[in-house]
Amino acid sequence: MQREAGIHGILTLGSTGYFPLFSLDERKELMEQTVELGGGLPVIANISDIDERNVIALGRHAKKAGLQMVAVMAPMFYPLSQADLLAYFLHVVEEVELPLLLYNFPERSGIKIEINTIERFAQRAPLAGVKQSGADFLYHHDLVKLGERWDFAVLTGEDTQLKAVAELGGQGCIGGLSNIVPELLVRAYGQYWLGESLEVGEVSPTERLSEVGAMFNRLEFPLNVAAGIEARGFDPGSWRRTVSPVSKTLYRELVDDLRDKFTAWKLPMGDKAS
Repeated sequence: MQREAGIHGILTLGSTGYFPLFSLDERKELMEQTVELGGGLPVIANISDIDERNVIALGRHAKKAGLQMVAVMAPMFYPLSQADLLAYFLHVVEEVELPLLLYNFPERSGIKIEINTIERFAQRAPLAGVKQSGADFLYHHDLVKLGERWDFAVLTGEDTQLKAVAELGGQGCIGGLSNIVPELLVRAYGQYWLGESLEVGEVSPTERLSEVGAMFNRLEFPLNVAAGIEARGFDPGSWRRTVSPVSKTLYRELVDDLRDKFTAWKLPMGDKAS
């Protein structure tokens, strides 16, 4: 579905899935499968982990699998000073020998990658870009300015704010909704980055992305992402945590409501659509 929609690349093992709950062997296998199924699309692997040894092992496997860069979040749970965070990133890039995409998601890692830390890293190591996720949308301003100075890309996780990101000078999006409605994200990219015009009577892709995003807010991720995948007619796989009856009910309702929405929009559906 993603390739047919015209996406430009793939981030595998991202934060909208269960990457912290996969074993190392599962994560390595998923990297290889993504490269195989990607059909030549650029693939970035998220190698983040609480254990630095796992990060390095995953990064080395990514290089062996032919990936050109890896994404790394701040390590979760334990507090780190910005000096220690910089040392961590520098050690990872030295051991892995691949450019890093720094993955800033403070709500999940518990640590914000500060702008000075990013600049100090860019001065000393290959920085492919920064993926900015979370509630602090204004942080995109500082990141774009720094990216222009040090020649790295700024990619947003805010897939319902693409117009604003493009106007700021960001280079694109790696967002959770690309798992569900990649067609809309590709269309919005064409509109805001490539200057493509909407056809007469065509509904704005941003408007529809906002509709899906609002529906997603009824349920926490990654359950809402799984619901969207099922609504498109694909098997999202098993849940890797205990889910309450309340959330199970919300999940079924979200699947049904999204399926109705996607059907009305005439989006192509997978074989498991009912």
